[in-house]
Amino acid sequence: MWTATAFLLLAQVSANDQPIQPDLVIRGAMIYDGAGQAGYKGDLAIRGDRIVGVGAFSVAGKPREIDGSGLIVCPGFIDLHTHSDVPLTVPATKANLCYLMQGVTTVVTGNCGAGPVNVADYFKKLEAGGIGSNVIHQVPHNDFRKTVMGNVNRAPTAEEMKRLEDLVDQAMKDGAWGLSTGLYYTPGSYATTAEIIALAKVAARHHGFYASHMRDEGAGLLASITETLTIGREAAIPVHISHLKSFGPRNWGKAADAIALINQARTKGQVVSADQYPYVASSTSLAAEVIAPKFREGSAKDFQARLDDPDQGPVVRQSIQERITSLDAGPNVHIATYKSHPAWQGKTLGAVAAESKTDLLNTVLDIERHGGAQVVNFSMSPEDVSLIMKQPFVATASDGSSQVPSDTVPHPRSYGCFARKIGRYAIEDKIITLEHSIRSASGLPADILKLPERGYLKSGYHADVVVFDPKTFRDRATFEKPHQHATGVRYLFVNGKLAIDDGKYQNVLAGKVLRHE
Repeated sequence: MWTATAFLLLAQVSANDQPIQPDLVIRGAMIYDGAGQAGYKGDLAIRGDRIVGVGAFSVAGKPREIDGSGLIVCPGFIDLHTHSDVPLTVPATKANLCYLMQGVTTVVTGNCGAGPVNVADYFKKLEAGGIGSNVIHQVPHNDFRKTVMGNVNRAPTAEEMKRLEDLVDQAMKDGAWGLSTGLYYTPGSYATTAEIIALAKVAARHHGFYASHMRDEGAGLLASITETLTIGREAAIPVHISHLKSFGPRNWGKAADAIALINQARTKGQVVSADQYPYVASSTSLAAEVIAPKFREGSAKDFQARLDDPDQGPVVRQSIQERITSLDAGPNVHIATYKSHPAWQGKTLGAVAAESKTDLLNTVLDIERHGGAQVVNFSMSPEDVSLIMKQPFVATASDGSSQVPSDTVPHPRSYGCFARKIGRYAIEDKIITLEHSIRSASGLPADILKLPERGYLKSGYHADVVVFDPKTFRDRATFEKPHQHATGVRYLFVNGKLAIDDGKYQNVLAGKVLRHE
């Protein structure tokens, strides 16, 4: 059955009876253009790095033809939240293959306030080494603050604030897309709302946006959203909430209240969006999960000194113990990466404590003494996850990074996020529609970024295109075995070049640095 969208596209193409001369045509696929409309059967043509035909059109010459029968064609996916900053500069991971195999053609770095501070140098490094996907970068507040002030719990002086503002200004001039904060992490957690507003105003002057890993995604979720909305209003800047969730069993069900608060602001005209990864577990450092920010000021040596102090030590230990208890960390927190003792990777904190013949508190302190660890924390309810992903303002984003197989046991989102959202939640479980799931990964993030000529299947747009088999497009990465690529992507075009051809990676580094104008 032809949809109104299909007739419109046909009319647009038919208005020009001149045949096009593409390099490649995909024939008879189901087309989802990224706008959230139902799919329709049609063709798609690519010439060079551009889409030159969508829907129905006549063709001249002898382009390569791909049979799209039974396949879905849609815009290449855009991941608004990755931590691939360093991996994309390293030979082993610069191809970003774990993302390409999910259909991702563009990733955003500089998230949670962390990432390269010198944006111009970062972009030069990416371009010199080559990259598998397009890259967009944000101004990372935490690392800017460390550069200017160190990891200190105080407000910046007037001189330091001026330097921070100048650094944000220069980063935006160099092509960053907005300001990113990680107010859950140090030293971002030491910043006042006023400090963030002042820096967000600088980004706003360059027509950027403000993205935040908020101060609290658990008990303080609603207060954190209110702060984020305040920053947006005061700085006159669009705001974006990173990995929206209701963290911790005691806070399950708050997702509905969070959504209501956001919708209230949107109804009043404020520009607010969010992203989400479709899993019930999160991942970050063990220190960030169990050690309060006030005890993480300075260096690891400073933290150890607090532990050894006869007055502060008991207070620090009590605080950590309370957090361990509130998280039910024994069975829920798993070691993902721990260089000092790789054999513990994949095990729960409870299992490690039992193996070490000690309690959870001393297990945590021992890990921190030996360099710390990354952990996976099972902390969200399936109902909240499903409710959040149904919202029209919520994009899909992994919060992962470019990886290759190793002995680590990281969160599977780096390998499976997009295939899981589309393949399992939309196609299999029908919790959301297929067109909604595709829009959340393409047109919506492009709109949030105000990214020109990407995110949609339109003639003249950059040819970032994914072709997948709906029967096999699934995540294979599990929490037990996370280093497994998604299946089902048959063809992937990055700037018109075939990065994946008939399911096989072509060793092509076709990505570009996308600078904000």
